[in-house]
Amino acid sequence: MRIIQKEILSLEEKETLRELWNNEYPAKLNLKTIEDFKLYLNGLSKTKHYLLLDDSDEIQGWTFTFLREDENWFAIILNSEIHGKGNGSLLMNEIKKNNTSLNGWVIDNKNEVKQNATLYKSPIQFYEKNGFTICKDIRIENEKLSAVKINWNAEKL
Repeated sequence: MRIIQKEILSLEEKETLRELWNNEYPAKLNLKTIEDFKLYLNGLSKTKHYLLLDDSDEIQGWTFTFLREDENWFAIILNSEIHGKGNGSLLMNEIKKNNTSLNGWVIDNKNEVKQNATLYKSPIQFYEKNGFTICKDIRIENEKLSAVKINWNAEKL
């Protein structure tokens, strides 16, 4: 596995990432069309993409950082077939190199379902293992998402 960093994604990469998003995130977060995906990405500022490629140069994971209200935020998605092998930590360590603080939203309940009808497993333990603090008092609650804020800060290490 290797990581490449990009500021701008090709249309083919966007389509692959949209499929990865829809396969791995809860179904109610699905981005139905490539236009939906482009709209989502265009709404972010100072975005940097990190693609995890396998030996065949197929995208197996993706993390991206962006600026929101003067804070550095991120999201990460891995093909569930490669979970538990250190690939998520590899991607996290890559974005930590370029940031002193990172924020994210993490689904922390057990009742979300993926589009293939399997349960979505909360990655909260993954983030704790990777040095993130769970901000239990800061939540997002809406029709699409019930999640808790997480934060990693290099200065706390």
